[in-house]
Amino acid sequence: MQHRIVVLGAGYTGAVAAGRLARRLHHEDVTITLVNPEPDFVERVRLHQLAAGQDLRPRPFGEMFVGTGVALELAKVTAVDVDRKAVTVAPVNGSEREVLEYDTLVYALGSGWNHGGVPGAAEHSHEISSRPGALRLRDRLAALDAGRRVVVVGGGLTGLEGATEIAEARPDLDVSLATQGALGDWLSAKGRAHLRKVVDRLGITVHEHTAVNAVEADRVTTADGRTIPADVTVWTTGFAVHPIARATALELTDGGQIVVDTTMRSVSHRDVYAVGDAAMAIGPGGRPLRMSCASGVPMAWQAADAIAARLAGTKVPHVSIRYAQQCVSLGRKEGLIQFVTADDQAIDRALTGRMAARYKELICKGAAWSVANPTAGMPSRRRRVVRQETRSRARAEAAV
Repeated sequence: MQHRIVVLGAGYTGAVAAGRLARRLHHEDVTITLVNPEPDFVERVRLHQLAAGQDLRPRPFGEMFVGTGVALELAKVTAVDVDRKAVTVAPVNGSEREVLEYDTLVYALGSGWNHGGVPGAAEHSHEISSRPGALRLRDRLAALDAGRRVVVVGGGLTGLEGATEIAEARPDLDVSLATQGALGDWLSAKGRAHLRKVVDRLGITVHEHTAVNAVEADRVTTADGRTIPADVTVWTTGFAVHPIARATALELTDGGQIVVDTTMRSVSHRDVYAVGDAAMAIGPGGRPLRMSCASGVPMAWQAADAIAARLAGTKVPHVSIRYAQQCVSLGRKEGLIQFVTADDQAIDRALTGRMAARYKELICKGAAWSVANPTAGMPSRRRRVVRQETRSRARAEAAV
């Protein structure tokens, strides 16, 4: 019988994991099913561009995975039963729910918008963590007359990229950014100085040390009682993991992430692997890997290689996931590459300006290319799955 591998989610991590598994293993030994509700790959790192009015290149999965042996199941995951080793999905074509049984599961459902339960945020603000959300914001911004006010809440990477992209694309709008700390307070001195220069040039008003605790249709209210007028509010304060895992028997963190070992294998269920934002993995210095493409893709490589090695009965590779930089686009003409330590702490080196914008663009194109070409750039030798009876016989012989 073929070993059944099911991959849930086709973002960066799920798509990369599925393609790498197809490259590593013989098709006659395994089946690989990739479950995703959308037929196209979403470049999540570019959604701020989509929201600002730019068109993104379509990347259909049907073209990406042709000839790889990866079967695409267009469906939404509704339940995961890790004891029965089964996944229930609802096909997007409206047909009846299906149950997919697996021998190995790769959980890559990622994360989505997190409004943090702030009153009015869900009802009155926009998000750019999903393509539908980015498209809704795009339409809303297009309908705004000159002089209207846009408030971006959240001073992290998503907030910075969203605010600068909107301000550059629509210089006729009054764009402001509300951040709980100082602007770019995790950056080096050079990085902070450049960020401040770009923000000032784009005319973005920055409200530092400002927590927003309520959102209304035409304003946000801060923790100290001030109001900031807003015709459009964009909420970018963080991400929340997909809720499906909470209904399983998997060991989770308080935040709902699946706890995994260094090979991205669940610490509670040995036939489940989790990658990307859905997983809690420990990186250099004992620090959790942050939710990002920079973490997710190496996690997918590690999981796929570990699965292939274990099925083939060979040594499992262990590669430390280390950071090198944080890449921030500040509109289409400016960028910031903040170099960091292996455990993601800023050092006193940064690339800025147009060169940094080009660098970030290359990083984005490279990430999309790795998804669009899932079996390229790796050794062509595939591993044969070692049958269970062969492993059992080998263990018995070794015992003698």
